[in-house]
Amino acid sequence: MRNEYFFRVAGLLFSVTLPGSWEVETLLPSFRPFRCGSWAKGMRIFRLIVTTQPFVDDGKRTELLGESSNDMGHVRLSRDIDNYRVEIDNGAVENGMVHVMVADSMFDYAMAYLRSEDPSVGTVLSSMIRILYAQAVLEYDGVSVHASCVSQDGRSFLFLGKSGTGKSTHARQWLETFPDCHLLNDDNPVLRIEGGRVMAYGTPWSGKTPCYKNECYPVAGIARLQQAGTNRFTLLEGPEAFAALLPSCSAIRQDAHLQEALYCTLIQMSELVSVGRMECLPNQEAARVCASSIDNR
Repeated sequence: MRNEYFFRVAGLLFSVTLPGSWEVETLLPSFRPFRCGSWAKGMRIFRLIVTTQPFVDDGKRTELLGESSNDMGHVRLSRDIDNYRVEIDNGAVENGMVHVMVADSMFDYAMAYLRSEDPSVGTVLSSMIRILYAQAVLEYDGVSVHASCVSQDGRSFLFLGKSGTGKSTHARQWLETFPDCHLLNDDNPVLRIEGGRVMAYGTPWSGKTPCYKNECYPVAGIARLQQAGTNRFTLLEGPEAFAALLPSCSAIRQDAHLQEALYCTLIQMSELVSVGRMECLPNQEAARVCASSIDNR
């Protein structure tokens, strides 16, 4: 027996099918604000089916695209002639890679082979859905961005930067400086172009900060942060604005089709919103300088 659950993130519908004994509310608590009924209208951008059966390698020759170690453990991304494969080994179970997801080349269908004995299996599944979603959204004038995002007066502002730059700190300075400012997402908001505007959406993925809001606001400005001894905002345009956005976007770089979709979306976004470099200190003056500079564009 299996149960299929539907979710809508950034206006896009997808489904996750779980073994009948698994509780979706317990497994994916951050997805609760984004869950909708099976009657939900719209085309699904992808279907993910979860099984507890062990993954069996079909023997096809695979190409390693990348691997990294993070809070989830060791993650490998590879592909063969037909599919992409994500393997996550978080050390919870012995004997090699524990969890595997196989997605087709269009990222509209995937199978996740999960080990139910792993106490963090829900976190692993959430990460797999995020990886799958980040590729699928590129076909819909959207992009998953590694950023902190706040909302103020019905508009949103995003802060980009390398890990450790101070994105969350700068967002917190905005919250403390402007009473009507709220955190929308602290790690992985989604941007989409809709009706000639760039919209920022909250998502089920917000890093270590539990902020899972099913809300969206038009983007007023995007700042790439750089630690410095002063607070200064420099407006970027054209190729510089594009280059400021690109490193923070989630996409498989080795997939030419996805790359083209990403580039087209970012070119439009860099023309529609203010993009700048924010040299800053970790203080409230940095928030005031950033906000006033964006508003004075």
